[in-house]
Amino acid sequence: MRVFVAGGTGAVGRRLVPQFVARGHQVTATTTHPDRLGLLTRLGAEATLMDGLDAASVGQAVAHARPDAIVHQMTALSPDYIGKPDFRHPERIAAITSRLRTTGTDHLLAAAEATGVTHVVAQSLATWPAHRDAGPVTEDEALPPEQLPAKLRFMARPLRYVEDAVVKAGGAALRYGVFYGPGGGIENQIDLVRKRRMPVIGGGAGYFSWVHIDDAASATVLAVEQRANGVFNIVDDDPAPVSEWLPYLAACVGAKRPLRIPAWLVRPLAGEMGVAIMTEGRPFANAKARRELGWEPRYPSWRTGFKEEAA
Repeated sequence: MRVFVAGGTGAVGRRLVPQFVARGHQVTATTTHPDRLGLLTRLGAEATLMDGLDAASVGQAVAHARPDAIVHQMTALSPDYIGKPDFRHPERIAAITSRLRTTGTDHLLAAAEATGVTHVVAQSLATWPAHRDAGPVTEDEALPPEQLPAKLRFMARPLRYVEDAVVKAGGAALRYGVFYGPGGGIENQIDLVRKRRMPVIGGGAGYFSWVHIDDAASATVLAVEQRANGVFNIVDDDPAPVSEWLPYLAACVGAKRPLRIPAWLVRPLAGEMGVAIMTEGRPFANAKARRELGWEPRYPSWRTGFKEEAA
């Protein structure tokens, strides 16, 4: 197949492009940075510059590539865009990414329609810090912004938008869990754990649904190859509360047990988002992805993956 990866130099894109190439697909991948074109070429893709918020730029790039499928991996969450993350102001962290998930999605879908591309796969997110006791989130459950803390609703609405738009167009929205692995960002967490700057907040009852970044990429390849339609939770088999995975990570890297700090004490520093994720996160279930995509993650549990990352 000819596959168009919008956002080829992001965390997922860098692991995704080589997997497509290894399976014999012809890949065109985009970046907004001229100095990253060489990286995409080394990964095996035809590299092209594209601004996902510019309709003409998107239209021209897709028309030139003539793809059979489009993969939407456009975000702006790296330090190049947001600098040092300030979780007290999540609206600043996600401002450009929210536009890429709304306006950028519209541009890609319009370009797909104009060029006869009938299948789009897009990135969504398996993080829902609300109603922890309601049990695992399945794909039958939409992401209702009104259930989230006020400062997180603006982040949920673009995710709901991209899911609805892409599925309506016959494509698939993949709710990725929390990444770890090469480029997945856990290196920063390990550094904080070693310095005892990543505490268990308010009992640490919030669940994280982890996924190794290479497993996220492999699920994406399957969704493209099978022309999947619908929403899929791309998480491992072992969602766990912070009180369980954070001490385990500390043990893996030879650090002291994390401190425990009351939510009220840390809220002025971590902000509403940081506290909500650590105390109210709901687990996600992956049965649909395993059943319908035939996805078998290499790392069914973060326990094995963390050990390898720490080695």
